[in-house]
Amino acid sequence: MRAIRAGQEVVLTDRGEAIAVVKPLERGGQEKAFQNMVAEGLIRPSRRPGPMKRSRFRPLKVTGKAVAETIRADREERF
Repeated sequence: MRAIRAGQEVVLTDRGEAIAVVKPLERGGQEKAFQNMVAEGLIRPSRRPGPMKRSRFRPLKVTGKAVAETIRADREERF
């Protein structure tokens, strides 16, 4: 990320094969990139202006043994 912020292009590889190039956006490029993604159907702009509403999601509180402890016990029983 530092290299990209510094204006350099970075080549991403998978097992030695180049698969993508990440490069910094041009000035004003964020809005242009956003509009391009909208035009391609990759994203959909918000219907309402302003910040998103906060989610009411709250993680469940679970009692009992931790999942890692249960897995460890299960593995010990098999071996």
